[in-house]
Amino acid sequence: MMLPKALAADPAKSRGRAFPEDDRGPRGPRDAFQRDRDRIVHSVAFRRLRHKTQVFIAPDGDHFRVRLTHSLEVAQIGRTMARALGLNEDLTEALCLAHDLGHPPFGHGGEDALSACLADAGGFDHNGHTLRLVTALENPYPAFEGLNLTWETLEGLAKHNGPVAEPAWAMAEADAGFDLELGSWPSLEAQVAAIADDIAYDNHDIDDGLRSGILDLDALLEEPFVARLWTEIERRHPGLDQTKKLKALVRDGIGCMVGDVLDETGRRIADTGVETIDEVRAAGRQLAGFSEAMQAEERGLKRHLYAHLYDSDVLRPIRNEAQRIVGDLARCYRDNPTFLPSGWQRGDGEKARLRGIGDFIAGMTDRFAIARHEELIGPVNLPDRF
Repeated sequence: MMLPKALAADPAKSRGRAFPEDDRGPRGPRDAFQRDRDRIVHSVAFRRLRHKTQVFIAPDGDHFRVRLTHSLEVAQIGRTMARALGLNEDLTEALCLAHDLGHPPFGHGGEDALSACLADAGGFDHNGHTLRLVTALENPYPAFEGLNLTWETLEGLAKHNGPVAEPAWAMAEADAGFDLELGSWPSLEAQVAAIADDIAYDNHDIDDGLRSGILDLDALLEEPFVARLWTEIERRHPGLDQTKKLKALVRDGIGCMVGDVLDETGRRIADTGVETIDEVRAAGRQLAGFSEAMQAEERGLKRHLYAHLYDSDVLRPIRNEAQRIVGDLARCYRDNPTFLPSGWQRGDGEKARLRGIGDFIAGMTDRFAIARHEELIGPVNLPDRF
């Protein structure tokens, strides 16, 4: 369903950037949101995603996903939905590509460990660190810190999961520099980016989980969403070999969820009667999302993935070792500040010093963190396969 044109973010009506820029020069015919997307793609933080955990830590299998491939897949799904709904594709793509920039090494396990180590300095969360990266830590330009992204992109990165009532310190600092109106809902582009993330990792983690042998297909087929897709694949393609059926399962899962979001988003827009972007922000509810039936099935699928993949007996000890690596590094740098590269040594108080350590560790890839641990502390015990 194509939404009214007025609901799409318009780069010509952007609220601008924190630092005004002179757009003259050989930069090509790009609008503000296209430039945001390109700044993200060309950032150091984006390149580092190729060696950061999605599900498996420093995987040696070439076919397993990492944060970079996940982000690209989210962008494909998000852009498809934005086009179908008549939203701004470039803003949606920028948000999809940047949504995981703030992840430290070793995924959510690494995040938990880093947050615990930085408890005295306000902790750590990857969403806030994404804002910190693009507003302060990435510095390719001579006139300002950060990437100087538009207000709409920063708003979407801050609020893609909804209003933020109590922002942690990193997000609060970014908001103080450029008021992102954290108490309101974000644009429809940001809401689409968030649901694209769910669709991507739900289905692609099934793919990687089955490929690794950790997920069991028979157990997975007990989930109604998966069972329904599998039955339909067998009906359409009788006698199809198992490998191709599994590929069709992932493909059809994405398509089914995307179709549901498009239908449900159109229904919610019609029911609420919103006609402008400001009304979207003031709607008091998420307008782009799953139907109630699909949401119930998707939550069941997530529970299955948490129980049988993310917290499986195979991956749990690996996650524990990864958390030990992060904790050891944080303590090492805290006790020996001179081990930090000079650019990360902060001399203005204990809190700033700890946050400098957090910034440095959060930027590490899996393999860089492993190498630094082996260099400064001692060997690690991670299996070759995952």
